[in-house]
Amino acid sequence: MSALPCYRWRLAPEGLATRRQLRTLGLRPGGQDVVAEVHRPRRRRGPLVAYLYRVDRAKPVRPMTPARAAALAAAMLARRTCPNCRTDAGYCIPRSLGMCVTCHDTPPNRKDTPP
Repeated sequence: MSALPCYRWRLAPEGLATRRQLRTLGLRPGGQDVVAEVHRPRRRRGPLVAYLYRVDRAKPVRPMTPARAAALAAAMLARRTCPNCRTDAGYCIPRSLGMCVTCHDTPPNRKDTPP
């Protein structure tokens, strides 16, 4: 057990929020320490844990700069580019396949096998 106060799912007091909840409010933790935990019980495994931050000490989200937008666009293009055919697939390449679905489903063209 941790030394932080623990609350059951949906029973956290007002004024505390998770990272996602802060983000929907346009805020970020801003370097503050975790003040509490929320535990969501599960049947066959350990509980899910979410860390809570104080809303009054949260800072506003930093604005998107042109350089950050360009870096994000380049990263997304790299995720969409197939390493085999080098084309933009239009969707993020599944990591389980490692290539676009078209390249994965196309049988390899083997010339060394006899007819």
